[in-house]
Amino acid sequence: MEIDLTSDTVTRPTSGMLEAMMNAQVGDDVFKKDPTVNMLEARLAEMFNKEKALFFPTGTMANQTALKLHTNPGDQVICDQTAHIYNYEGGGASFNSGISCKLLDGERGMYSAKQVEVAINPPDFYHSPLTKLVSIENTSNRGGGSCWDFNEILQIREVCTQHNLGYHLDGARLFNALAAKGESTEQYGKVFDTISVCLSKGLGCPIGSVLIGDSQYMDSAIRIRKIFGGGMRQVGYLAAAGLYALDNHVTRLQEDHDKAKELEAVLQTIPFVSNILPVETNIVIFDIVDENLKAKLIQELEKANIFISTMGASLRIVTHLDYPNTSHKEFIRVLKEI
Repeated sequence: MEIDLTSDTVTRPTSGMLEAMMNAQVGDDVFKKDPTVNMLEARLAEMFNKEKALFFPTGTMANQTALKLHTNPGDQVICDQTAHIYNYEGGGASFNSGISCKLLDGERGMYSAKQVEVAINPPDFYHSPLTKLVSIENTSNRGGGSCWDFNEILQIREVCTQHNLGYHLDGARLFNALAAKGESTEQYGKVFDTISVCLSKGLGCPIGSVLIGDSQYMDSAIRIRKIFGGGMRQVGYLAAAGLYALDNHVTRLQEDHDKAKELEAVLQTIPFVSNILPVETNIVIFDIVDENLKAKLIQELEKANIFISTMGASLRIVTHLDYPNTSHKEFIRVLKEI
C-alpha cells in the first residue's frame, strides 16, 4: 500500500466522480457550446456572487490570466515573498505580462494592510514601476496551509480602493480556508476583483481551475486564455468532475484538516523534528534538526512506501481525499517507530 502525501494533487477520481464524468453532456467549449462547462462556470460565478467564471486547465494559467487582466507591461503586483505567483509559476508574471513583483515579508505568507500601503509606489514617480495590483494566497502553501484573517483582507481591500488597485485572490485552496474558518464564498466574492479556485487539490478532481470575476475583467479573460493556449474542446468531461466535487467533496475537507492536526501532534513528540508551522488546514511543514537525519527520515519513510515532499530546507506533508483512515493509522505507526 503506497501512502503518497507529497501533495493533494495526487488524488484520483472516485467512482462517483468517474461516473459523472462519463455521463457528461459535452460540446465545443471554444465556441462556448459545452453545456457542462457552462453549468460549472455559472455555478461558481453564482456561489461567489460574481457575473462570470471561466474554466482553465491549470491554476497557474488562471492566475497568469488574472495578472494580465489587471496590468500593463512595466506595472507591478504586490504579493508575499512566498507567493505561488512569484515562486511556482515559472516567472510567468514577467514572461507573460512584463510585470514585476513587489515582495512583502509576511507572517506565514500573510501580510498586513499597513505593509501594502507602504509598498505602493507613488504613481507620479516615473522612476519606479506603477503599482496596479495586490494579490494574496489563501490558504498560503508555503505558510503551511495558513488561513488569512478576514478582517485583514477587508483592510487591504480598503487600501486597494483608495489607491485604485486591483485585488486578486489566488484561492487554489480557498475551500480549505472556508472549511477551517467557517467563512463563505459570498464573503470573498464581495471583496476581490478576481478569484481563482483550484478543483484538482482538496476537491479531488483530475484537472482544472476556474477564474471568477465581474464582466469588466472577465470579458477579456477568454481572449487571454486563448493566447495562453488554454482553449479546450469537449472539456465537459472534466467540468463534470468539478460539479461532482462541489456537491460531494467540500464538506469532507475538515477530515483532511483533522488528520493533519493529528500528524502535527505526533511530530511534536519526535526529538529530531523542529519548527513545525502551526497547522490550520491540510498542510504540515516542519524541519529536521540535522541534514543527515532528514535524509534518513525520508529514506525510512520510503522503505515503508510512504512519500512526503521537500520544500526548500523543510519537509511537507499534505493530507487529501486519497488518504483514508487505514493509511493514516499506518503512517502514525511508522512515525512513532522511527
